[in-house]
Amino acid sequence: MTPLERALEAAREEGDLLALRSFEQEEAEGLDAGELTFRRVQFRRCRFTDCAFSAAAFYNCAFSACAFVRCRFAAGYWKDVALTDCKAEAGDFRRARFKDCALEGLRLRYANLTGALWERCAWSGCDLRESACRELRVVRTTLSQVDFTGADLFRSQWAGIDLSGCTLDGVALSASCRELKGARLHASQAPVVARILGIEIVP
Repeated sequence: MTPLERALEAAREEGDLLALRSFEQEEAEGLDAGELTFRRVQFRRCRFTDCAFSAAAFYNCAFSACAFVRCRFAAGYWKDVALTDCKAEAGDFRRARFKDCALEGLRLRYANLTGALWERCAWSGCDLRESACRELRVVRTTLSQVDFTGADLFRSQWAGIDLSGCTLDGVALSASCRELKGARLHASQAPVVARILGIEIVP
């Protein structure tokens, strides 16, 4: 049994809480960490395959250069979490809530973020190409060099968000394109939202 497996087993016996731990270069497959609470836990260069984190909560945690393969984070809660240079392509983040998180170099291509919430988060250099962002709510969040190419943004909410530093080529919107109404875009992005009224175009 690996140190992480032992820690998760102990957490199940101690009120579903894992706190003040650090893990590096762990290899985990098929772990069930669903509904656990992680506080001040650090993960460095770990790889998770087919693991379940559904409804888990992360507070003041840090993930660096970690890989998540076919992992499930549905209905999870993320607060004051740093995700740096991690990969979770095709991950399931439906209805996940991210608050006050810093996400840098995160690769979420093909991920499912339907119904998720991003509140007071900072996204930088992230890859969300062809991701499912339906009904996504974005509040007081900053985005820099985030690639949404081919993403499904149907019924997502971007009012008041600066998207001028993002790539929006081929995104899927509703017929009225109301998803981006009230967002801030760069002039070069105008063709993407030519039909929308009320958009502020910055030079």
